[in-house]
Amino acid sequence: MFDAQCDLAALVYQPHQDPDAVLRSFAADLNARGFRVVGMVQAGQCADSSLSAVLLHNGETLLLAQDFDPAARGCRLDLARLQNAGMRITDALSHGADLVVINRFGKRERDGKGLSQLIKRALNADIPVVIAVGRDHFADWIKFAGGMSVRLGCEREALEAWWRSISTSNARRDVGSHPTVCEILK
Repeated sequence: MFDAQCDLAALVYQPHQDPDAVLRSFAADLNARGFRVVGMVQAGQCADSSLSAVLLHNGETLLLAQDFDPAARGCRLDLARLQNAGMRITDALSHGADLVVINRFGKRERDGKGLSQLIKRALNADIPVVIAVGRDHFADWIKFAGGMSVRLGCEREALEAWWRSISTSNARRDVGSHPTVCEILK
């Protein structure tokens, strides 16, 4: 089930698309317009030592890659560094936010680890969340989200339309409008 005004959105990307650039520019524009965007976007590649993330609330870059190990294969994500980034985002959330951006939904989040707790924390605080989800992970995302998510194409226009929808919905909610399906089932 999908609700166009749901405050949880998956920016679904194909292998040739760059969800980080879309999320980074969107967050920068929202911050410039006076909104507070908290979260991170990926920088660098998962399979090498350049893997890092940019914190959206302060622009700091954090290394997420494991220390160089020539024998390592696949993604070089250092879980301790990811958890440290998650704690820094949690701390930023304690100062308020209008939107939380999570750089990726992957197997760690699918298993309830990684940054999955940030998603839950933000939604429990009624803060909208957008997360990049690879097309090949979308079925896992639907299970994780219980079907209560908006699927967005990996285009800035789709993200802007979703933001307008939930921003307008949140403004109406303040004056007593009816709750959306996502709000009721949350």
